[in-house]
Parts: sequence; C-alpha cells; structure tokens
Amino acid sequence: MSKRTLHASIAAGAAVLTAMVALAPASSAATASAQAHRPKCWATHYGPIPAGSTTANGDIFDNSKNTAATSLTRNPQLPFGTRVRVTNVANGKSLVVRINDRGTFKHTKAEPKCLDLTDGAFRRLGGSLSPDAGHIVVRQKVLK
Repeated sequence: MSKRTLHASIAAGAAVLTAMVALAPASSAATASAQAHRPKCWATHYGPIPAGSTTANGDIFDNSKNTAATSLTRNPQLPFGTRVRVTNVANGKSLVVRINDRGTFKHTKAEPKCLDLTDGAFRRLGGSLSPDAGHIVVRQKVLK
C-alpha cells in the first residue's frame, strides 16, 4: 500500500468516526469527559470585608451568600447576574454562584484566577479558611 493510499484510508476512517460520534447520544461518560477538559483555574475568597460594604453592582456584600467577583484578568468579563456552576477539582463539590462584583486583580500563569468567592461559598466548596488555603482549583461552567 502506498503512503498516499494509507493517508487516504486513515482520513476516510477518521471522517466515519467523527460522523458516528456526532450522531451518538450524549452519555454520562461523554459529559464527564467534556467536563474533564474544561480549563482549571484558581478560585480565591474575599476574606474579611467591613459590614455595609457594597459590591460593584450595588448589592450589600454578604460573605455567607453564594456570590462571587469575576476576575479582571478574564476576557471578556462575566456580566453581573451571570450564574456559574463552580466545581472543586480536589473533592468534586460544586455549587452555583451569581456574579455581583469585580475582583481577583492578580494573575498567575500556572493557574489563572477566575473567581473571588465569598468566604461561605469557598468553605462550602471545601476550601479552608483556617489555616487559610488562599485558593482552590476549580472548573467552572457558565449557566444560561
């Protein structure tokens, strides 16, 4: 078999496999695989905030709610009101937060910072405040 024939056969086989995958129903294994390939990032937490402080959208800050600030390093920014499912990579715990602030000003190349969670949300995801772990590695999915 010539190289040209071999390459044509491989390309034809790949096209058939691609068509089969496109027609196959979504499975939980496919969903898990898709989630595993979403990029990871660091979720930090606010820490102590003075009582009566407001968030960037004007909400009264409540460090126990499931809200978060979107990272200023994110392009484009998540709009206020966006709901995001956040999953802790280390333990699989997840919850939905609502974006109501801007924050996480620093950026690291190793793991980009994506969200600044309230202390309550950070704790519910398994983050440690005492001693302060500083961040958790998460995957996130923007919900409609």
